[in-house]
Amino acid sequence: MTLQQAYKVIERLKNETTNTSEIKVYNNLLGILTKLKAREFSKDDIQSIETELNSLVLDLNPENRKNYFKKKLKEFKAYLKESHSLISEGYYTKIGITTGAAFGIITGIIIGERFEKSLGIALGIGIGMLIGAFVGRKKDAQAKAEGKVL
Repeated sequence: MTLQQAYKVIERLKNETTNTSEIKVYNNLLGILTKLKAREFSKDDIQSIETELNSLVLDLNPENRKNYFKKKLKEFKAYLKESHSLISEGYYTKIGITTGAAFGIITGIIIGERFEKSLGIALGIGIGMLIGAFVGRKKDAQAKAEGKVL
């Protein structure tokens, strides 16, 4: 399935539904396909992407389309990251905030032993998320400068 064919299938599915959460998934897929069409790829890369689109079976009509296409979107993003080093906007920021919050909880518990436990955890989470967001945004900017962001 070519990028254009996949785009048409997703566009048709988007027009057939009124479920807003399902439309969001379709819009996300359409955005990725649009950005892929605008990029320059070698013939091997294009063939690889088209093979992956075929394996996703986008023209199937499952019972729960939202969950099906949400899963396929996740698989396609993972494929693009793994095979072509392409990530979505804000990828590293999301990871940084999550990781920062996790380490912040641990740090907060350690700090909380000396002070009030809830205050230590709250400060740890807040500071951890702030540091994670800063590092993530820096890595996102670096990835964007390298042209690896969709």
